[in-house]
Amino acid sequence: MKIAVIIPAYNEEASIGRVIAAIPRPPVDDVVVANNNSSDRTAEVAQDAGARVVLAAERGYGAACLQGIEEARRLGAEIIIFLDGDFSDYPEEIPLLIAPILEEKFDMVIGSRIRGRRERGALTPQQRFGGWLACALMKLFFHANYTDLGPFRAIAMPALERLNMQDRNYGWTVEMQIKAARANLRVTEIPVRYRKRIGKSKISGTVKGVILAGWKIVTTILKYAVTPSRHSRSVNERRARTLLS
Repeated sequence: MKIAVIIPAYNEEASIGRVIAAIPRPPVDDVVVANNNSSDRTAEVAQDAGARVVLAAERGYGAACLQGIEEARRLGAEIIIFLDGDFSDYPEEIPLLIAPILEEKFDMVIGSRIRGRRERGALTPQQRFGGWLACALMKLFFHANYTDLGPFRAIAMPALERLNMQDRNYGWTVEMQIKAARANLRVTEIPVRYRKRIGKSKISGTVKGVILAGWKIVTTILKYAVTPSRHSRSVNERRARTLLS
């Protein structure tokens, strides 16, 4: 199956080359870097490292992912891998991530940093709490058993098309997991390693980023909780309204 990696990137000049160099080829056929209007040399470094670079002019993690998907679709990708450009993930674990899809046992695989080995300080306390809260709410409303919102993930293109992804910023990962649960996709998690990123995080590294991301993630969950499938509509509406009150 044709496999493409999508890397949404904003000002990752110092790390993007190392990320691309660590991606195993094979099994990966194409690496697409969605350059999210970087003001540094992210695009040039990525291109020199052998990636296909597309401009994602609209700022936002989700917007960059959507632009990357368009390019991957044009290339005929059958499996999509999402990977951050800050070198916090281990691209050499891609074969482990896609194996359950290649074996036709699952449609989507999430790399769980919580279940895997983490470098000390790689996950901030606010990231750990936010991830725990999001996973607890998704279990409450959608009966989904997740341990993490890890951005390192793989999904079969037909399954991704079914999700009709819409979020253009901080709610991307949680939207995908909610929609996967509601669509009854076959989803699993595998433990992945995680290290301190190169450079300062645009989200967890600032107070504003933490607040905006946390608010967006929680409100995204509650939005889908009050518009669920018919059989769970009334129960979830009561739960969501209680939390919002």
